[in-house]
Amino acid sequence: MKIINGGYLKKYAETHKDIAQQLWSWYYDVKSQKWEKGLDIKEHYATADPLPNNHAVFDIKGKKYRIVVEVNYQKSLVDIRFIGTHAEYDKIDAVNI
Repeated sequence: MKIINGGYLKKYAETHKDIAQQLWSWYYDVKSQKWEKGLDIKEHYATADPLPNNHAVFDIKGKKYRIVVEVNYQKSLVDIRFIGTHAEYDKIDAVNI
């Protein structure tokens, strides 16, 4: 998969050193994937949840942080829409972000 907004992840990792390693592990792992549907994400990431509107949410660092992405399965694109704490995630509309 090709990741859009990787700069957003880089900036977040630079300011949140406690999860930088986990973010980069997630990044490189996603780049190596080829998803064709939301269930493909769930197969590879047991704690991830496919959402409506081709969105998905990933738990990072024991569910302390979340990453929300929008996936274009036909073009193999993953657009990072949100990175934040679980509490911050609870305040957003992950389906429409």
